[in-house]
Amino acid sequence: MFMLGYAVPSLAGSHIAVWKIAAIASAVVLFVLLACLFLWWKRGRNIKDAVHRSWRRSRRSSTRSQQSAGMLDISHSIPFDDETEDGKNHELKVLSLDRIKAATGSFSESNKLGEGGFGPVYMGTLPGGEEVAVKRLCKNSGQGHEEFKNEVILIAKLQHRNLVRLLACCIQGEEKILVYEYMPNKSLDAFIFNPEKRGLLDWRTRFDIIEGIARGLLYLHRDSRLRIVHRDLKASNILLDTDMNPKISDFGMARIFGGDENQFNTNRVVGTFGYMSPEYAMEGIFSVKSDVYSFGVLILEIITGKRAVSFHGQQESLNIAGYAWQQWNEDKGEDMIDPLIKPSCSIRQVLRCIHIALLCVQDHAQERPDVPAVILMLSSDSSSLPMPRAPTLMLRGRALESSKSSENERSHSIGTVSMTQLHGR
Repeated sequence: MFMLGYAVPSLAGSHIAVWKIAAIASAVVLFVLLACLFLWWKRGRNIKDAVHRSWRRSRRSSTRSQQSAGMLDISHSIPFDDETEDGKNHELKVLSLDRIKAATGSFSESNKLGEGGFGPVYMGTLPGGEEVAVKRLCKNSGQGHEEFKNEVILIAKLQHRNLVRLLACCIQGEEKILVYEYMPNKSLDAFIFNPEKRGLLDWRTRFDIIEGIARGLLYLHRDSRLRIVHRDLKASNILLDTDMNPKISDFGMARIFGGDENQFNTNRVVGTFGYMSPEYAMEGIFSVKSDVYSFGVLILEIITGKRAVSFHGQQESLNIAGYAWQQWNEDKGEDMIDPLIKPSCSIRQVLRCIHIALLCVQDHAQERPDVPAVILMLSSDSSSLPMPRAPTLMLRGRALESSKSSENERSHSIGTVSMTQLHGR
């Protein structure tokens, strides 16, 4: 009995010992697991911190490199909410005035490329070697900082191969400056109106320029996020890159059309006479068809090599549209072609372009084709074209000369309009 009573406590003690060992083992395993998890988390944190430190060092190094190249010497940037065609967000750089002065030699006359109605344009070179065109707007332009900033953002969002690209701007004190990509061949008028350079543009090149301008207009009128009327399309506002690709420039007078708007009416007519549509020059009404009219004038200038306002006194025709219609109506279209391109051109194709131009410069806006129709006409030699109507409004006298028009000038120019009726064949 004694032995049996002693054996029972011994068995219970062994069970307690097993549970103690199991508990201790579990605790050790749990501790080891927790220690491993902690070490794994710590190691991951260290790697993440190391990556961030490396990224920050890389970014600082990249920033220093770009600053040394003159690309980020800015006061701030203007961000864009939308994306570019490649799906990446971008922002417009705002260069300091000191950087602009350094790039242009303090706006040296030797760097001056030309001067338009809104101010002079200078060639500039950034420290990294990038060449740019710097447009310094006149201080009395009447445009405030906010309006200028909004306009700059609009221009910078226009991304197309046939539109000049805005790289940066400067808004400091009274200075408002635009920095564009540099076009080594300058503007179209420097070629087609220059006897020494006109021969460098054969017919193939001129036709490509016509098509390129049309594609740029198509983007402005239909394919861009906003519908835009340029209002000052002319040869001096068509820039040429190294490959003679045309780029529409100077959006200082451009206007945005929104919603279902088809035309605007303004009391202040601005632009260049000779390129203005009749409804805009006389009534202040403009639309996408106003740009179509200007484009028709451009086509005629490119084909003839003559300025729109150089036809004064030639029979009854007082501008290039009337002169072209007379020649075409009398089957003398070939006489209009620049003699320097006749050996290299297809007469049939050139006459078709004259026909298209005459459709674009018709008096009434609703009778002119839109840009998509013009591009279709240019791309097809087989489709028949409608007959253009004879122009009836001919602008006479000095008011035709290229100039910026104020309201007073507008009243004067209306007083110099005469009516000439041309009879169709």
